Amino acid sequence: MEAEWNRRGSYFNFVRKEHLKLDDLRERKGSGNKYLFKNEIIPEYPRPEIHVSHLKHDTNRGGLEGIKESGGFKNPSVEQEFGKGLVWWGLVVGRKELRSAEQRLLKETYPNRTEQQVQDQQSFLRKFASSPAFKKSSRLGSYRFTFSVQELLEAYSLQFCGGEQPVMRVYQTHLYPQEVMYAVLVHGPANQEFSDYPLLTDDPNAVCCYKDGRFIWRPEAMCATHSYELVQNPETQQMEARTYEPNFWPQYYVWDNVGIALHVEKDKLLEFGPDRLREKLKFCEGEKLPHAPVEFDGFPSAEATVQDLWPDDRSLERDEDPSPLERDEEQDINKAE
Repeated sequence: MEAEWNRRGSYFNFVRKEHLKLDDLRERKGSGNKYLFKNEIIPEYPRPEIHVSHLKHDTNRGGLEGIKESGGFKNPSVEQEFGKGLVWWGLVVGRKELRSAEQRLLKETYPNRTEQQVQDQQSFLRKFASSPAFKKSSRLGSYRFTFSVQELLEAYSLQFCGGEQPVMRVYQTHLYPQEVMYAVLVHGPANQEFSDYPLLTDDPNAVCCYKDGRFIWRPEAMCATHSYELVQNPETQQMEARTYEPNFWPQYYVWDNVGIALHVEKDKLLEFGPDRLREKLKFCEGEKLPHAPVEFDGFPSAEATVQDLWPDDRSLERDEDPSPLERDEEQDINKAE
């Protein structure tokens, strides 16, 4: 494994050209990562397939001002090896995506459930989705741009691929003390700089792939702390999250997520224009990490900043969990599906 510092000031190990699952990382000794080797005392947890149709780009006030001034996204750290010429995006996984993933997991595990068994099944997956990958808060800044995968890739195709489809590759696996990040690289077909990196294929066993306008993520570890144990009952064809009571509390392990890196060459820009950027911008709560240099704004300060950059515009919205009414509507939609 190689090692490097990232822009957040965190030291991490990484492997190029591979997406290494947890078992693979353990075989490579995990660079002494103590959490990675706690697998034998970690309770059973689900491994769903999550379909993601939106991506997010979080930034601080300085980044927001730069994005507004330029009218789009670029990487200011093109001189560094880490993130060279890359604009990073994260997967947006909310209640709707988790509910769909839960239904998919149940159908795959118990394909012959009766109508009554389907009705009796209680929701369980959200109890396991406790890692930072599923939180609305941000570790990178208080300002969040959210785009659909389709819109983002269409803009990238027109601006960097001559209208052709972007190329997606298996870029790297990053290993932090408790986090594993699987990086997917997106670049133009004329760019041969990354030709020796494997293509991202529609492999049903891969941690991440792309299909039909969505990224498909199969988490290796969903939990921040393991407070629940997955219990399966083949007789009733049910799954449930049962409270886990280990000898000591809480039980920590690693958690994983996926990063999408769009290659944007030096002095170039993934452009959207100020009006579209404003439409896609929301405030998100900051999650401060020890020793991290990221500064976060409170909501009143963020609102004033955005109104200064976009005068006479509507008030800033928060990116937060849906209201009880919206949750009920989601459940109705999922039942209809």
